Amino acid sequence: MEAVSYIILIGSTLLIVSVLTSYLALRVGAPLLLIFLGIGLLAGEDGIGQISFNDAGSAFLIGSMALAVILFESGFDTKLASYKAAAWPAMTLATVGVAVTTGVVGVAAHWLLGLDWTEALLVGAACSSTDAAAVFFLLRVGGITLRDRVRSTLEIESGSNDPVAIMLTILLVEAATHGLASPAAIVGELVLAFALGGVMGLAGGWLLVAFINKANFESGLNPVVTLTFALFIFAVTNVLGGSGYLAVYAAGLYAGNVRLRGALELRRFHSGLTWLSQIVMFVMLGLLATPREFAGMILPALGVAAVLILVARPAAVWMCLLPFRFSVRETSFIAWVGLRGAVSLLLALVPVLGGLENGQLIFNTAFVVVVVSLLVQGWTIGSMARALELIVPPRRGPVERVELELPGNADQELVAYTVHGKSPAARGQRMPRWAKPSLVIRSGAVVPLHKAKPLQPGDHVYLFTPQHRLPLIDKLYGGSRALDQNDREFYGDLVLSPDATVEQIAEMYGLPLSLPNARLTLRDLLRNEFGGSCELGDRVRMGGVELIVRDMEDDTITSVGMALEPARVTSRRRPLYQRIADVGGRLRGWWNEHAFRRWKEREKLRARRPEALPPPAEPQREERVESRNDAA
Repeated sequence: MEAVSYIILIGSTLLIVSVLTSYLALRVGAPLLLIFLGIGLLAGEDGIGQISFNDAGSAFLIGSMALAVILFESGFDTKLASYKAAAWPAMTLATVGVAVTTGVVGVAAHWLLGLDWTEALLVGAACSSTDAAAVFFLLRVGGITLRDRVRSTLEIESGSNDPVAIMLTILLVEAATHGLASPAAIVGELVLAFALGGVMGLAGGWLLVAFINKANFESGLNPVVTLTFALFIFAVTNVLGGSGYLAVYAAGLYAGNVRLRGALELRRFHSGLTWLSQIVMFVMLGLLATPREFAGMILPALGVAAVLILVARPAAVWMCLLPFRFSVRETSFIAWVGLRGAVSLLLALVPVLGGLENGQLIFNTAFVVVVVSLLVQGWTIGSMARALELIVPPRRGPVERVELELPGNADQELVAYTVHGKSPAARGQRMPRWAKPSLVIRSGAVVPLHKAKPLQPGDHVYLFTPQHRLPLIDKLYGGSRALDQNDREFYGDLVLSPDATVEQIAEMYGLPLSLPNARLTLRDLLRNEFGGSCELGDRVRMGGVELIVRDMEDDTITSVGMALEPARVTSRRRPLYQRIADVGGRLRGWWNEHAFRRWKEREKLRARRPEALPPPAEPQREERVESRNDAA
C-alpha cells in the first residue's frame, strides 16, 4: 500500500507541475509539449528527481492507449467541410509525403549515424509524422487565423499521417528482424491494414452513434461509452490485422459529423482527455530518456534534425502539393509547420521492443529531433505566418457565447450571449424573429422582454436557435471591428454586390471587359475562376484592380471587395498543373495580342508608304479579365 501511494503521489505531482508550468508557457508562447517533455527529463534518473524508469513495454502500452484517445478526438473534432476543401492535398501529404520524408531522413541517418539502411529508414519513419495538437495549440495561443484551405490541409494531414507512419515503422522492424518480404506481400499487407482499418472504423463509429442515441443513458455515462468504444475499436482492429490507429480516427470522424446525443458535452470531455493523454505521454517519454547517452551522438542527431526541417519536409511538401492550387507562400508555410511530437517518440520505441541492436540509438535520435523541432519550428509558427502574410484579419470583434445542448432529439440549442457594446443589438438594430431573446438578465436580475428593449451592453441574452444559425447571431450580438489599412489590403478598399455583372463594374470604373464574361455576375466569375471552391481572400485581376472574395456564408459569396491599388498579393492561388481550358484561354489571348501587334506594324508601314499595302480589316482585340494563371 505504501509503495502504491508513493507511485500515485509521484505521478499526480508530475501532472500538477505540468499543468502549473503550462501557465508560464502560455505567457511566453513556448510549445506546451516541450514543457511537459522537460518536466519528464528533470524528474528522470539524470535529472533532479532521480526517478528511474526503463520499462519500454509499459511506456509503449500507455502511449498506444493515449494515442488512440488523441486520434479519436482528432477525428471527432474534424468537420467533413475540411475534407471538401483540402482532402486530396492533405491525403497526398499523409501518404506520399510520409514516404518521401522517410527516404530523405533515412539517407541522412545512414551517413551521419552509420546505421544500415533498414535501421536508418526506421529513423526516417519514426520522424515522418507531424503532431496536430502542437500545431493548432500554438496557432490558437498566438491568435492566428489561417485561410481555410491551409488550416484544413494541416489539420487533416496531422490527423491522418499517424497510421501511415505506424504501419511503415512496423514493416521496417519486421524486415530488420525477419528479413524483407516480397513487394507483393508488403503491398498486400498495407492494403489489408488500411482497408480493414477504414471499414472497422466507420462500422464502429456507426455502432457508437446508434448505441448512444438509442440507449438514452444518463449524460454522465456517455463519455465513458465513447472512451471504451474508441479503445475497443482500436484493439479489435489491430487483432484482426488492420490499422487500429486509422480505425479509431475514422470512428471519431464519423461520430463527430452526425447527430449525436450530448455531442457538446462529449467534445469537452474528449478535449480535456486529449490534453491529459498528451501530458502523460510526454512526461513518461521524458522519464524514459537518458540524457547521458546523448553525448556520443548529439551532433549526428542534430544533423538529422536539420535535414528533416530544412530538406526532407520541404521536399515532401513541395512535391506533394505541386498539382494543387497553393501559392508559394502557402506551400512554404505548410513546409515549415511540420512539428514532430509524441507519435515520433512512440514509434521510436518499436525498434527497442523489437530487440534491434541499435534500437536505443534510434530512440535517442528521434528524441533529439523532436526537441529541436519543438524549439525551432514550434516557437516560430506565429512569426512565420505573419512574415508570409497568411493571417486572415478578423472581421468581427469579440463574441461571448455559451452553448447549452437541449436533452432529447430537439434540433435546437439554448445559447447565451453577452451583448457587446459595439454590436448591432446594442445599437438598437431590429432583430429578426428567429434571433429574438427568450430571456434577458440585466445587472443580475431577470428583465421582462417587453421592458428589455433596447438591449444594453452587458445584458445576458438567452435564445433558442438551430446550430447552423449561430454564425448569423454572432454578427448581431458580437462586437464590430473597423478595418485598418492592413485589413484593406486583404479585403479590398470597396465593397461590391456579388450580383453585379462584370459589364456593370467595367462600365462604372472604366475597366477592360472580356465579352465572354460580360454577363456573368461577380459571384459566378469568381466561382468559375476557382472551380467552384472559393474561400476568403481569393483574388482575380481585372485591369488595374483586383476583385476579392470578401464574405462567404455556407459556401456562397455574399460580398466582393475591390482593391484599387493591389499590393503584393499573397493569397492568390496559382496551380502549376493548369486545366486544358486555362491553357487554351492563354493561347487565344496570346494570338489576339500577336495579331494586334502585327496590325499596328502594318498601320505604321501604310502611314509611311500608303501604296505598299492594301487596306486590311481591323482585327478585334479582346481585352480579358486577367486570371490567376496569367503571368505577373
